[in-house]
Amino acid sequence: MKLFLVIFFMLAASIGTAYLVLKSPAIKEARMGADANILLASSAFKDNGAIPEKYTCKGENISPPLEISDVPEGTGSFAIIMHDPDAPSGDFTHWTIWNIDPSVTKFEENIVPATATEGQTEFGKMGYGGPCPPSGTHHYIFDLYALKTKLNLPAGSSRAQLETSMQGQIVAQTKLVGLVSAN
Repeated sequence: MKLFLVIFFMLAASIGTAYLVLKSPAIKEARMGADANILLASSAFKDNGAIPEKYTCKGENISPPLEISDVPEGTGSFAIIMHDPDAPSGDFTHWTIWNIDPSVTKFEENIVPATATEGQTEFGKMGYGGPCPPSGTHHYIFDLYALKTKLNLPAGSSRAQLETSMQGQIVAQTKLVGLVSAN
C-alpha cells in the first residue's frame, strides 16, 4: 500500500509539473509552431544523414542547398541558425541568416538570398562556416524559424542577439539535422 501511495503522489506531482510547463508562454509559442508543419530539407543530404564533404571545412566549405515547404500563413520572413551541439566547447554556431523573404523557399548551394542578412559565427566571421568536427561524429542542426515580420537587426549580429530579436515573432519552426564525422 505504501508503494502504491508513493507512486500515486509521484505521478500526481509529475502531471502538475507538466501542466505548468505546458502553460508557459515559450512552450505555448513552440507548440503553435509545431502545429504549423513547416518543413526544411536539402537535396544534398537526408534528415539525420551524412552531409557531403563539399559542404564541410574539408571540401569547398559552402552552404548546402536548402528547400522550405508548407510555409504557414502569416510568415513575414525566415531565419536559420546552424549549430553543432556536440562541439567540445559547447553549442557552436556555424551560420546565422535572417530576413529571408518568405517567397524564397529554395536556396541553391553557396547562394545567400538577396534580402537576407548574415550574422557572426563562432569562427569570428560572417557567413557560412561548414562543419569541421575535431573528433567523432557531430550533429549539425539547421533550425528554421518562420517569423511574423522582418527583424531590425544589423549584419554581423550574434546568435544570442538574433534569438532575442525573434522572441514573440515565431510563427513556426522546424529543423534539419546532418551528420559529419571527423574521419
